[in-house]
Amino acid sequence: MPLKLFNTMTRQKETFKPIKDMKVGLYTCGPTVYDYPHIGNMRAYVWEDLLKRVLIFNKFKVKHVMNITDVGHLTSDEDTGEDKMEVGAKREHKSAWEIADYYTKVFFEHSKMLNIIKPDVVPKATDHIMEQAELIRKLQKKKYTYTIADGIYFDTSKLKDYGKLAKLDIEGLKAGARVEMAEGKKNPTDFALWKFSPRGQKRQMEWEMPFGKGFPGWHIECSAMSMKYLGETFDIHAGGVDHIPVHHTNEIAQSEAATGKLFVKYWLHCAHMIVDGQKMSKSLGNYYTVSDIVKKGYNPMAIRYLYINSHYRDQLNFTFQSLDAAQRTLEGIHNFIRRLYEVDGKKSNAEAKTLISTMKKDFKAAINNDLNTPSAMAVFFDFVTSMNKLMDKKGIGKKDAENVIKAIKEIDEVLGLTLKDVEKEEELSKEISELIKRREGLRKVGDFAGADIVRKKLLEEFKIVVEDTNKGVRWKKVN
Repeated sequence: MPLKLFNTMTRQKETFKPIKDMKVGLYTCGPTVYDYPHIGNMRAYVWEDLLKRVLIFNKFKVKHVMNITDVGHLTSDEDTGEDKMEVGAKREHKSAWEIADYYTKVFFEHSKMLNIIKPDVVPKATDHIMEQAELIRKLQKKKYTYTIADGIYFDTSKLKDYGKLAKLDIEGLKAGARVEMAEGKKNPTDFALWKFSPRGQKRQMEWEMPFGKGFPGWHIECSAMSMKYLGETFDIHAGGVDHIPVHHTNEIAQSEAATGKLFVKYWLHCAHMIVDGQKMSKSLGNYYTVSDIVKKGYNPMAIRYLYINSHYRDQLNFTFQSLDAAQRTLEGIHNFIRRLYEVDGKKSNAEAKTLISTMKKDFKAAINNDLNTPSAMAVFFDFVTSMNKLMDKKGIGKKDAENVIKAIKEIDEVLGLTLKDVEKEEELSKEISELIKRREGLRKVGDFAGADIVRKKLLEEFKIVVEDTNKGVRWKKVN
């Protein structure tokens, strides 16, 4: 069951074969740390975490690099507008450096809540200015650049296969002139490698270079840092579909122009997420962070489950109804695991062994088919149904149950739903037990506002999520 991945470059599924035997170089585009990451952003990071887990599941040794964009990402992808870091600094009356530090920490806090494995290398753009400058100098020597009043630009007309990732119609773009053209810019698709600091204006983030005082363009950082840590050619580059037409297209251009080599072997992209059928927007009131969702009483693993229950190349429509369903499903899985811990007896059932073996084989076949998580989850739920029927008949013993739990923990190394943490019900402290009882009592007399206050206290002070199910009140600790 070889691993097959959909390569955006070729627009087809390909059997994954790394450049160096069983070693994989993986680069994923990280956050621009000027504001809180929303649940649409986090879908992509959970998917990239799933990708890494699947590679490890297939016995590959993965070196994962993810950048932190803390300079140079302008409010427009076409090299116009303000630097997003400066925007964040003005909004909060802090320095750009303080903004970057704070939102980097927030990003990793949200990542931890979603059980995302931290990348092996997390380079910051501001720590790699010299590497970016050196790459620009290489491009200058090879005559791929030109200089205008506001910066140094890459001349896309000098690269014959520019736009191959996005299948761009270059002539059509020239005719349509769809992008805002800086004065002196030669082609609509040309992009900034280095932006000069505006005259008479002191930027918070700027560097003095032989080719002028300023700051790097957004695209150059990913090329410089990915090649520094993974080599001039590496295995996988991943990100959101919004990166295809501009950011990743420009990364390929500048990297391959500089080295004369293939930049990346496999390009993978995750589809957008919308909320209630609309684009997420603060003005629409449908803009949520992971913290916002958890504060509403949801288990962050329900968010992760909702993400992975949809194929990464399909657009995901987030609704609270679907999140409620995800939370119920997750609780059902937890109840199944708790039931397994309660199984006793020395009997052994050959059918249980067969079900485990079949589930593991079918799960791997599904997940290795371009990370087909919906099919993989369907395999798992068929398994749960069959095992529940066996347990209803009291047809398995403790050893069988232990083997089922072991198999679940193995596949959860891929899913990342922290199922290994589901054990027998723990004993709660007296204070927490009393609070849960008090909330239940308030609900029984119709004081739902009072019950919600107790529920919020349980979450914020004790990290306990309380759920009302048809089998009574359930609780779970969260990070």
